[in-house]
Amino acid sequence: MSNPDAQRDVILAIDIGGTKFASGLMTIRGELLDRSRIDVERDVGPQSHFAALATIVSEQLEQARAQHAVRVRAIGIGCAGPITRNCETVSPVNISSWRSFPLRQHLHDLTGLPVFGDLDAKALALSEGWLGAGRNVSSFCAMTVSTGVGGGFVIDGELLDGATGNAGHVGHIIVEPGGRRCGCGARGCLEAEASGLAIEAITGRSPTEPTYDIMRRTGRLVGRAAGMICTAMDLDLVVVGGGVALGFAATFFNAAQEEIDAVARVGQGAAARITPVRLGDRGPLIGAGAVGLRGLRRSGRHAATTRIL
Repeated sequence: MSNPDAQRDVILAIDIGGTKFASGLMTIRGELLDRSRIDVERDVGPQSHFAALATIVSEQLEQARAQHAVRVRAIGIGCAGPITRNCETVSPVNISSWRSFPLRQHLHDLTGLPVFGDLDAKALALSEGWLGAGRNVSSFCAMTVSTGVGGGFVIDGELLDGATGNAGHVGHIIVEPGGRRCGCGARGCLEAEASGLAIEAITGRSPTEPTYDIMRRTGRLVGRAAGMICTAMDLDLVVVGGGVALGFAATFFNAAQEEIDAVARVGQGAAARITPVRLGDRGPLIGAGAVGLRGLRRSGRHAATTRIL
């Protein structure tokens, strides 16, 4: 028998990207009731960034109380990496003033709520495995191709964490040996060749104004990395989101699939395929909410029956 109080519970979801912060209210069934966003300012200090984030967090807390009459049980974060476990500290590559920034404690001090965090692409893997293109698929990879490039792996029904919680940094697979210098120090990483920042540096144009050739090139490079991932991890599905990939649409995905077909030839299962995320622009916040809901359940603070990876 369902608990009527549980039906009024929500998670305050937070998505930390390279160019924007977003926050929203997610029900235990994965429905977004409300959301807010704010652009990330350049050349400001760490507390200024947090003040901007606090603005939309406070706005959503007020919406929960006054507009939706729901109870916020916890905060879930999906954050660009690298991070330490549970977002105790975060160092998003594209937010230069946040280096080992104690995000979890700041949010707890602001709200008094339990706070649970993970990498943004791992959060996306949770949301797509729960309600999206990876539903009922036991093993797949989720990728984000946006300002940066990230990934998350679900293997045999479990989200991989790795030694430090940062498993899935597929943006540092080398796809162009001897290519452009990456922020990690290597040359030719996927992030240095196919991210939004890389496209802008290569073309001198915003990734929102791509040429046909750059859409095809980006798709091929992502497909090259995805094909290597599928071969190494014995996968047949890669789910891709992020503003660059979704903005480049069919041109990107067709080129990516052609490249996967060319390089992922090992294995006995179905041919590997690449597909857009099913949850669209809701996916990152639903993923962050899933991180919070999973954290609550693992800590024994919530007994709802819907299973998340």
